[in-house]
Amino acid sequence: MTTPGNPRGVVRALASAMRIPQWVKNGLLVVAPGAAGSLFHHTVMVNTICAFAAFSLVASSMYILNDLRDVESDRQHPTKRYRAIASGDLSQTAALTASALLAAIGLTIPVLIHHPAGFYLILVLYIVETMSYILWLKNAVIIELGLVASGFFLRSYGGAVASHIPVSTWFLIVVTFGALFLVVGKRSAELRNVGSTNRAVLAEYTTEFLHSALTLSATVAVTAYCLWAIDTSSTGLSSIKHSIVPLRLTMAPVVLAILFIIRGAESPEGESPEDLLLKNHTVQILALVWAGLMLGGTYL
Repeated sequence: MTTPGNPRGVVRALASAMRIPQWVKNGLLVVAPGAAGSLFHHTVMVNTICAFAAFSLVASSMYILNDLRDVESDRQHPTKRYRAIASGDLSQTAALTASALLAAIGLTIPVLIHHPAGFYLILVLYIVETMSYILWLKNAVIIELGLVASGFFLRSYGGAVASHIPVSTWFLIVVTFGALFLVVGKRSAELRNVGSTNRAVLAEYTTEFLHSALTLSATVAVTAYCLWAIDTSSTGLSSIKHSIVPLRLTMAPVVLAILFIIRGAESPEGESPEDLLLKNHTVQILALVWAGLMLGGTYL
């Protein structure tokens, strides 16, 4: 973000418009191969890296298109007016060209994946859904929640598809409702923190509705995760090839972290899930405990 009288150069402006820190979301591509215990197999690792790079570049292309679409409204916003395109640091022509190039490169990378047709389907679905969100459905109440959540789902499932890894039905349910839980948590925090001034669709929600949606999604996500953790089938976390005890213990940090996120989203300060992951040491420790137990159960 620039400041008045301190314009960025084209490279810095483009990097800002690409929202590179948001690439952390594409870490979800690692979850399926990681949970399957095959992440460090050479082919799986190469496929996952290619999938991460492709999703990152395509996502950046979509971020730029979103800022081009919202450029006029962003210029009226107290903070968004400092975004690269709204501030004029990156011209609209340069931004459109960069978006096209990023999408082209991102769609080329998956040819390095063995049998990439399935992953291409995931990537194209992501582009279609994101474009629909940008152009038409950003302010469509409830629908916008599903579209944003589906972006997380496609990333998580894309990691499995890229390496042709069979995944548990419980895993897919966890990802679906876990993603919805995070999106609703963010909306709840935004509504409590700044109201509808930052996002017009928030005027269509009430705190009571978002509380109910948060509770529903959390309940399904926790239940599905617990069933995945105790599942002894070939795709379950407690399969014969894994160490059962640490994987079943992962249920504890998952439940506690979700309770912390619910508490934060419904607090007067309106803490979003991202804020908690970046700033709350307890949630960070729970995430590390979960990761340690997962690694220990699947790789040791």
